[in-house]
Amino acid sequence: MTPLTGPLLTNINLPPDLKKLKLEDLPRLCEEIRQFIIEVMAVNPGHLGASLGTVELAVALHYVYDAPFDKIIWDVGHQAYAHKILTGRKDRFHTIRTYKGISGFPKMAESEYDAFGVGHSSTSISAALGMAVAAKLSGQTNRHHVAIIGDGAMTGGMAMEALNNAGVSNANLMVILNDNQIAIDKNVGAIKDYLADIVTSRTYNKVRDKVWLLMGGGTKYGKNSRAIVKQLGNAVKTTLLRSGNLFEAFNFRYFGPVDGNDVIRMVKLLKDMKGIKGPKLLHIHTVKGKGFEKAEKDQTVYHAPGVFDKNTGTIKEDKCHGLAPKYQTVFGRTIIELAEANPKIVGITPAMSTGCSLNLMMTKMPDRTFDVGIAEQHAVTFSAGMAASGYVPFCNIYSTFMQRGYDQVIHDVALQKLNVVFCLDRGGLVGEDGATHHGVYDLVYLRCIPNIIVASPMNESELRNMMFTAQLPDMGPFAIRYPKGRGVLPQWKTPMMPLETGKGRMIRDGRDAAIITLGPVGNYAVEACKVLEQAGYSVAHYDLRFLKPLDESLLHVLLRKFNKIITVEDGSVMGGMGSAVLEFMACHGYSAQVCRLGVPDHFIEQGSVAQLHHECGFDAEGIIRKATEILSDKS
Repeated sequence: MTPLTGPLLTNINLPPDLKKLKLEDLPRLCEEIRQFIIEVMAVNPGHLGASLGTVELAVALHYVYDAPFDKIIWDVGHQAYAHKILTGRKDRFHTIRTYKGISGFPKMAESEYDAFGVGHSSTSISAALGMAVAAKLSGQTNRHHVAIIGDGAMTGGMAMEALNNAGVSNANLMVILNDNQIAIDKNVGAIKDYLADIVTSRTYNKVRDKVWLLMGGGTKYGKNSRAIVKQLGNAVKTTLLRSGNLFEAFNFRYFGPVDGNDVIRMVKLLKDMKGIKGPKLLHIHTVKGKGFEKAEKDQTVYHAPGVFDKNTGTIKEDKCHGLAPKYQTVFGRTIIELAEANPKIVGITPAMSTGCSLNLMMTKMPDRTFDVGIAEQHAVTFSAGMAASGYVPFCNIYSTFMQRGYDQVIHDVALQKLNVVFCLDRGGLVGEDGATHHGVYDLVYLRCIPNIIVASPMNESELRNMMFTAQLPDMGPFAIRYPKGRGVLPQWKTPMMPLETGKGRMIRDGRDAAIITLGPVGNYAVEACKVLEQAGYSVAHYDLRFLKPLDESLLHVLLRKFNKIITVEDGSVMGGMGSAVLEFMACHGYSAQVCRLGVPDHFIEQGSVAQLHHECGFDAEGIIRKATEILSDKS
C-alpha cells in the first residue's frame, strides 16, 4: 500500500512538477518528503539517516538543474531516496529494497534520472568526469555534470585520483562534498580533521560571510564579484586555516562550507554557481538523520535501524532471545579471545567497525584496532606491512568490498606469503542491498591466487576454529568467508581447536548420491538429506571446509563411490567450488554426473536472503528438487 503524501508532494511526480513550485514552498516540500521517507522506512527497513540528511540537497538539485539532460551522480547512493521520490518512483517507493521492488541505490536500468549505477564508495567524481569529458567531445557544452560525494567517501583513494585528473581537465564538473562527519561509524583520518577545521573555524566563516554579503551575494557586481570573492576567500582560508585549500591544490574552485539543509540558500547558490565553467567544489554541511530526533542523536544505529516506530523512533525489538548469534558477533567476540592470548593479533577494518563487530575489540583494545577509513586497498597493504613486521592482522572487509583491494591481495600479501587473515564478512547473497553488495565472487577470485588458504565455516563453531587456525605460526595468507546474518548454534561459544588445512569432513554417509557443500549452505543440505531419506533416497553429505587447498583424498573417496554428485555453494557457479570439483575430476579421469547449484551467471537483484537463495535454487527445497531429479533419472 502506497503511503500518504503531503499536499505538495502529491502533485510532484517528476522534476518538471517540482520546478512549478515557488521558492518559498520548498522548505515545506522538504518536510513532506522527509515524513514520507520516515513513514516508509518505519515498516520497510532501509538506509534512513543518510537520506534524511540530503532531502534539501536533492530538492535543490532538481529545482536548479535539468535532469536527465544534466547528469546528477550520487556516490554510494544510500543518500538518494529523495532523488528517487522526485524522479518518478514515488508510487513505488514503498517497494524499495524488496523482492521485485525498486533498488535501494541509483540504477541506470531503473530510471533515466539515475545517470550512473552506484553502491560502492568513491566512484561519483570519476564517473561524472567521464561524462563531462564525453559531453565536451560531443560538443554538448551546455550540459552540466554534478557529483555528490560524502565526506566518508572522500577518504577513498579513487576520489583523490579523480580530483587529480579533473583538476587539469577543464571539464564542466561540479563536485558537491556532503560533509556530515559520519559514514556509518564516525569518520576517521586527516581529511576528516581538515574538513572539521573548515566547518568549525568561526573566524573564517564569519569573515567569509561578511565578504559574501559585502559583494551582494556574488551577483551585485556581476562577473567581477566572483573573482574578488575568490581572491579574498583564498587569502582568508590560507591565513586562518594555516594552510592552502586542499581542493584548490587540485585546481578546483572551492566554495563553502554552507548549510546544506537550508534549501532556499542551496537553490540560490547552485543557480549562481551554475554559470561558472570548469571544475568546482561546493562544500556543504548536513545533519545525518535530519528532522528525526533519534536519528540525529544516534547516527550510527539509525544509519539503517530496521523496523521502528515512526512517531517515537523506538526500534522494534528483534525477538532473538534463544536464537543463534550473528556471524559478525561471533567474529567480534572470538577475535578478542584470540587477541587476549596472542599479543601479536591486531584488528583492521575499512570503515566497517560496527558492521563487522570489530568495534567490540576497538572498545577493549583501542591500541590494537585500526579503522583506516573507506580505503580497502590501503587496508590490505597496511595489513601486509604489519604482517611483515611480525604481527597477525585480522583484516575484516565485506566480501563485495574486498574486490576493490584485489591487486593488493595478490601483490602485497600472497606473493610474499604474509600471514594476513582476511575475514570476508557478508560472503554470498546479502539480501536487500542487492546486486552491488552481494559477495558472490570471492571464492572465484581468491582460489586462483597461489599461497592463499580459502575457507568457509558451516557454523559458528567452525568459524571460531578457522580463526584460531589462521593465527597459528607460519600459516601465510588465510581467507575466511562467512555470511550476513544469524548462524545455527545458540550455544556457539565452543572451545577452539586447530583444523588441518585442506581437510573436509563427512557429515552423513549414503549410497545413492553425494552432496558436496562449502560454508553455511551445508545446513540446507543437512535438512535436504533428511527429507530425501524419508522419500527413500540415501544421500551422503560432505562439507569441504576449505576451497583451497582442496581435500583431494576426500574427493577421491567420494568420486570412486558415487556417480551422481551435487555441489552447493552461496557463490558464483562460474569458477567456484563446483568448478573446482569438475577441474579435479578432469585431471584424474572421473566421469560422474555433476550438478552445480549456486549463484547463476547473471546479477541477482534485491530481496530477502531466503527469497534469493530460493530464486537461485540452492536452498533446501532446491537441493531436494535437484537430487530427486537426478536420482529418478535411470539413464
